[in-house]
Amino acid sequence: MALITISGYPCSGKSQRATQIKQHLESRLADPSYKGPTLSVVVLSDDNLNIDRSAYNDSRSEKPARGTLFTAIQRSLGRNNIVIVDSLNYIKGFRYQMYCAAREMKVRACTVYVIAPPDLCKQWNSERPDDRVYAPETLDNLLQRYEEPSSMVRWDSPLFTVSWTDTDVPADDIWKAISEGIVKPPNTGTQAVAKAPTDALRTLEHITASIVTALVTEQTNSASFGGTISISISPALKPRITLPPRNVTLSELQRLKRQFVMLHKKAITLGTTERGVVDWSEESVADKFVVYLEENIKA
Repeated sequence: MALITISGYPCSGKSQRATQIKQHLESRLADPSYKGPTLSVVVLSDDNLNIDRSAYNDSRSEKPARGTLFTAIQRSLGRNNIVIVDSLNYIKGFRYQMYCAAREMKVRACTVYVIAPPDLCKQWNSERPDDRVYAPETLDNLLQRYEEPSSMVRWDSPLFTVSWTDTDVPADDIWKAISEGIVKPPNTGTQAVAKAPTDALRTLEHITASIVTALVTEQTNSASFGGTISISISPALKPRITLPPRNVTLSELQRLKRQFVMLHKKAITLGTTERGVVDWSEESVADKFVVYLEENIKA
């Protein structure tokens, strides 16, 4: 139903804000005046995914940690869940990746930016239990590398900023964003590629070759050229085609057949992102080839 990304410096109070957001959302969902679908609020964090703070000591260990988090996000995203991602989320490329996952699942998304001064973050880090503390050099590195969210980019917006001095989060605005905001369609680059059936290439070659042979035979047997004619490929497949008032040669038809097949081979071998189901049936291929011939045979 929605993805809420929480971003901020390490030890800036993100988990506290995630807890506040979760409490507000669950309160609204439990309110008798709420008439919407039954939803669950899921919080994903380094702690409940068993990602140790030492994973951020170097990029080699950080990459699989982000992979674990992203896998959990993909698994949790759905129309019945509100997913709150309580992690560093300090890299804009990773926030964009989560945004694309949300669009792929057709759920709303927003970002909560938790602000606290670096010195205060260091102080709070030093007061943490040993199993939740960042090494000083790791903390300094993360603070320097942090990439702030911006409301000017689509993957961070709508963006809600919460200062360390704020007693609570803007719960009303967050609720409105995840319940009434626009559900953006998936990016073409993130859409699942629709693969052609295994016999699509054979169908493409067979039907186009059959149409070429039938056209040559029909012209040979006909006393006149041109006009709309019906050609028989099979008992159930008899496409009609309009030809110019001249003899269309075999070499010309074969050249157009090769061009048509080449145009469609890529979609068969690599898949297509066309909306809807791509029809590779014999009838569909025949209709497409007939239209292609009519548009490309010169009068």
